[in-house]
This record gives sequence, structure tokens and C-alpha cells, in this order.
Amino acid sequence: MSAPGRGPAKITVLGAGSWGTTFAKVLADAAVDAGAERTVCLWGRNPEAMAGMARERRNERYVPGIELPAALTYSSELPDALHGAELVVAAIPAQSLRAQLELAAPHVAPDAVVLSLAKGLESSTGLRMTQVVAEVLAEVTGVPEQEWARRTGVLSGPNLAMEIAREEPTASVVAAPEHGTAAWVARCCAAPYFRPYTNTDVVGTEIGGLVKNVIALCVGICDGRGYGDNSKASVMTRGLAETTRLALALGGSTATLSGLSGMGDLVATCSSSLSRNHTAGRLLGSGLTLAQVQDAMTQTAEGIKSAPAVLELARRHGVDMPITEAVVGVLRGEAPVHELAPRLLGRDLKSEGNHA
Repeated sequence: MSAPGRGPAKITVLGAGSWGTTFAKVLADAAVDAGAERTVCLWGRNPEAMAGMARERRNERYVPGIELPAALTYSSELPDALHGAELVVAAIPAQSLRAQLELAAPHVAPDAVVLSLAKGLESSTGLRMTQVVAEVLAEVTGVPEQEWARRTGVLSGPNLAMEIAREEPTASVVAAPEHGTAAWVARCCAAPYFRPYTNTDVVGTEIGGLVKNVIALCVGICDGRGYGDNSKASVMTRGLAETTRLALALGGSTATLSGLSGMGDLVATCSSSLSRNHTAGRLLGSGLTLAQVQDAMTQTAEGIKSAPAVLELARRHGVDMPITEAVVGVLRGEAPVHELAPRLLGRDLKSEGNHA
């Protein structure tokens, strides 16, 4: 990592989907705004697509109509993209992160800082994304996992990519085990329209960002069933309660879940038509099968894959998550969508509170 007073000379974003492209734009705009001489490189697997972006300064597939900064560079070659990068941003879907990072790891500088943008649990292991990053990099580079964990952070919050790409004002949270690392990363992405806050609660920040996808599926199902705002507000509120229970059980902080990466992200994801998870839930609620939903969607709804892993994690820690359990039942075909409301409302009466 660069000295605390100096930003990185090069940042590489791995993943040229909607969020990766948008965040690369944020980083390039932040560098220009700060007057920093900094290279921001966006890497994607498809050579033709990356060449097209370099030529046209657009990514019409994922962020249509958005002109990308002139300062942004593009690559489809991992050695070239990662050479000299002091900050590596992983904008890769949760279930693809391990395999892609195994290919990238030999080219990651041993003292680089890594920032995860993915919001999910690895379905095969139940690991959070920062845990996957540290584990893979340790295996490939030989640098101890504890050292990678110290230099691996996460960015989360109400991050609907198209709104940010259109430069609509938003705030997010950068979490890292050490405050200095979080602050260093935050300075790199402080653009005129993008305000990063910081904390050291990596667990709480990640749990808020990944469980809200499951809750958004449930809210989307409510929409698809034609339920009104009372129903959706109830699911969101109780969803935040069960998210907080899980975060606390894993060592997270209540304050984190009350902030941008908890309540803020939950509200945005559950309320917006731009949300992939809300869209997937709405299609399920309207009567489509899970296979039909997945065929209809062009981008990944992380909650579909993460929901069973979240439920398993909750059960291992003795955390009651009824909304998550109901969503998993729908996804597995064990419960039809019209039984979702009776399942949630038919539970034993109890006091309201995160402990309940």
C-alpha cells in the first residue's frame, strides 16, 4: 500500500459489468477531481468488448448511454491490467469470484490492497467475499491469509449502478479491518457525486450488503403478488431485524446495520425497479418458475444463490431468520409463492426487537 499521505499510482477494477464499470468511472472521476496523477484500469474477460469500450468510451450492454471518462484505460489481459496496481477492486459476482481470482492472483502485487464490491456468500463454503479473497490470495501468493485479511476491505451501501453512473448523488461505506486502510481507499473514490464513509466493521458491512438481497427477493415477491406498501414495509423492517441478528452473532455492530450498508442498502434494493433481486422476486411472485426467472434476466441476482447459504450460516449460529427461510422455501420449490404471507404471519406472537 502507498504511504498514508499518497494515493495509489494505479488502481485496477476486475469485472466490467454494470457495477464494475460504474465504479471504475467513480475512481477515474475522483482522481480528476483530486488532481491526482493516477491510472485507473478496467479489466474484462472479453477482448472484443474491452476494445470496443476503449474505442467508444461506452459500455452499452451494462451502462447504456453513459460516456466513460477519457482517463479510464481498458484491458482484457490480467498481467497487463494488474501490473503495478496498488489497489485491486474485485467487481466479480460472488459465485464466480474464487475461480476468477485464482487466475488473477499470480499477478496481484504482494502488498496490494484489495476491495470487494460483491454482495453475497459463496454458496459452496458459506464464506463472505473478503474471506474468499484472503483465502485465495494466500494460497496462490504465499503471503499469509491473516496479512491479506488485514488489507482486504469491502464497499457497500445503496449502490444502484445506473443511478451512480448518471452521477446522481449517493453515499456508501468503505469497511476495512484498519481505519487507515479504509480511509485510504475512501479517498480514492471520493467523487463529486459519490461520498464514501468509513468503518472497521467488515463483518457487519458485508452481512448487511448480502442479506438485503434475500429480503429484496421477498419484497419483490410481494410486488408480484400485488401486495401493497404495508406488506413491503413490514418485510423490510423485519428483514432488517433478522439481518441485524445475524450480523451481531458473527461479531458485527448494530450501528453498522442502522447505517448506509444496512438500512440504506436495504431500502434502495427493496424499493427500486433497478434492483436485480427485487426484479427477480417480482417475476417469481407473478408466477414464473425460478428457471424462467433466470432465463429472463441478463444480470446476476445474487440473492438467488446466496439465500440458501445465508440460511445455513444462520442455522449454524442459532439465528432465527424466518423471511430468509421462507424465501429459500420458494426458491427450492418447497413452498408456492402464495403461501409466503401465511408462513410469515402465522408465526408465534412475540415482542418486537432485534433479539426477537
